[in-house]
Amino acid sequence: MSGARRTAENGTGRTTAPRPSRAGARTRPIERVSIIVPMLNEETRVEGIVADIAAQRFAGELELLVADGGSSDESVGRLRAAAKRNCVPLTLIENRQRLIPHALNACVRRARGDLVIRMDCRARYPADYLERCIAAVEATGAWNVGGLTVPVGQSRGERAVACAVDNPFGGIGWTRHANSRGHVEVDTVYGGAFRREAFESIGLFDESLPRNEDEDFNLRLRQAGSSVILDPRIRVLYTPRDSALELFTQYLGYGRGKVDLIRKHGRVVSLRSMSPLAFVASVATLGAASMRSRPARRLLSAEITAYGGCAFAFGVRALVRRKESMRLLPRVLGVFPVLHVGYGAGMVHGFVRLCWTELRFHAGRGRSGATSYRPDRAE
Repeated sequence: MSGARRTAENGTGRTTAPRPSRAGARTRPIERVSIIVPMLNEETRVEGIVADIAAQRFAGELELLVADGGSSDESVGRLRAAAKRNCVPLTLIENRQRLIPHALNACVRRARGDLVIRMDCRARYPADYLERCIAAVEATGAWNVGGLTVPVGQSRGERAVACAVDNPFGGIGWTRHANSRGHVEVDTVYGGAFRREAFESIGLFDESLPRNEDEDFNLRLRQAGSSVILDPRIRVLYTPRDSALELFTQYLGYGRGKVDLIRKHGRVVSLRSMSPLAFVASVATLGAASMRSRPARRLLSAEITAYGGCAFAFGVRALVRRKESMRLLPRVLGVFPVLHVGYGAGMVHGFVRLCWTELRFHAGRGRSGATSYRPDRAE
């Protein structure tokens, strides 16, 4: 081993000086690193992530913990072979629940590192990734640090999705702090490098949240008095899904997860994430009203025209900045509504489900005197 991971969705925009994780608390030096990875049917990617881990410029003790959710392909076999070939200490854990928070918690419970770094099979990591994460943690005293997510792709579909999500009109991974020169305090980061103290203080990931468990964890972390730091010098190359159905399903889940987060904490975590909901709700409302109302038809037409104009402008901007061919523009324009409608529809579904649950609860309380349900945090 040579010298022996949703980017900030909505940051506070503050460039930070080092801030201790607790008032007066001393942090342990980082001598051991545990890398945790959830996995399910990633046979084409596991060899790449193991190779990236083996190439890290880190002279301390390193371990890899992978929680497999019952892969039906050759993921496990290829993972074992790659770890052996690259001399990476591997612990393989069975994740019977097949959900990401369960996978992460199973790994954290077994991890022995002073720093616990989450990585994903769909991402690639430069050789300085661990080195930069450790430096940022030690410089700021933060309990969690992360970097920029750079979407990349090989196929035309992957490249189109990468262009769509890599701008403020697109996906949840964009951040306005990409050109910042220093450490920036934000709400959440992709992946993350967590000090052991974070889990000791606030517990594990909330297993009642099938999605957005990372955003919830980071919110709890900030409520405990620490900070989440984005270092733009830390980079992760991420390959998005190129199937429209898979992408829609992914963002549908993100939308549902956002409502679960709002329900748990009793507040809107970020205003930007409410935009897809407003778009879907307004189009649906105006669409229904337009069958009988001329003003509604005009408003609907104006909204769709404005949306199309924004999609075109941001699509062209992304293609130019990423030096892609304009022939890819129709695909990029097709990706935007998949992202926005998927996320917005997920939030609509989540709020409808929440309202129905509350109605049933109040009806049941009138009969039994039960108390309202809120998902508890993981242990």
